[in-house]
Amino acid sequence: MLPELTTGAGALVLTAIAAYLLGSVPFGLVLARLMGLGNLREIGSGNIGATNVLRTGNKAAAAMTLVLDAGKGAVAVVIAGRMLGGDAAQVAGLFAFLGHLFPVWIGFRGGKGVATFLGILLVLHFPAGLATCLTWLAVALIMRFSSLAALVAAASAPAWLFFLGLPSAEALAIALALIVWARHHENIARLLAGRETKIGRKG
Repeated sequence: MLPELTTGAGALVLTAIAAYLLGSVPFGLVLARLMGLGNLREIGSGNIGATNVLRTGNKAAAAMTLVLDAGKGAVAVVIAGRMLGGDAAQVAGLFAFLGHLFPVWIGFRGGKGVATFLGILLVLHFPAGLATCLTWLAVALIMRFSSLAALVAAASAPAWLFFLGLPSAEALAIALALIVWARHHENIARLLAGRETKIGRKG
């Protein structure tokens, strides 16, 4: 299902632009440089997200990246929702997510969006967001692959939204999940070949 459109087109466009710019902030790169951890582009997968920051060996930096990447999605959704309504909140979530994936500040080469996706879900519908986070955690603890945990959690999100009470956000969750899967195509190939890097291994 789709959310009911109650916000004017102009306001939705401005919401999308602001959310995109916020989502584009590459916190992983910024923290790595500020904390003297090196250039993330030359470490591990070269990704700017928390999993790759963890490969520097600095757990605090990885945790901060996770929180900030999730937080920018959450903040965009909360502000848009309170100022304009539920339809604007979902637009903000989508464009904050796209900003993380294609950040204007670093040549449109961003991350895979998992933390931002989770932050968006947590504020759109906390029970479904929490269930998705717990799905990620369970798979990560059992299998020790961040990518596999992300894939399973993303796929589970639309179902959690349906069963826990926000079907109007299912279309957004499906779209974000499909993008997450597409962004993980190399990880999927490595998982199938038995060559994927496990959580905590330094790059």
